[in-house]
Amino acid sequence: MSAFDFRNFNDRREHSANAKAALLAKFKARPAADDPEVQARAQARAEVARARDERAREREAARLEAERKAAEEKRLREETELAAQIAREAAELAAAQERKSAELEAKKALRDARYAARKAKAKTKR
Repeated sequence: MSAFDFRNFNDRREHSANAKAALLAKFKARPAADDPEVQARAQARAEVARARDERAREREAARLEAERKAAEEKRLREETELAAQIAREAAELAAAQERKSAELEAKKALRDARYAARKAKAKTKR
């Protein structure tokens, strides 16, 4: 409930008129737009906004540069890993080929030894 107790219509109407007059006086007391103090405050706000925008652009540029560097480092790391993997696979392939050729030579040596033994055995029978 209201703290004011207006008993009749005239009192309420007078109170409303006084409140409207106070609001109008408060509005008229504001300095005009061409007042130097108002212009100085507007210019200060504009400077703050420009500085804020510049800092945001700098942060964005720094973020983009960091992302570019990270992507470049990742690409270099992937390239070195790929080169190392290719080298490992080439070494494994060479080792496998060498093992296979050694096995073939060993098999050939065993086959030649069996052949020589068979020939020697045939010579001794005659």
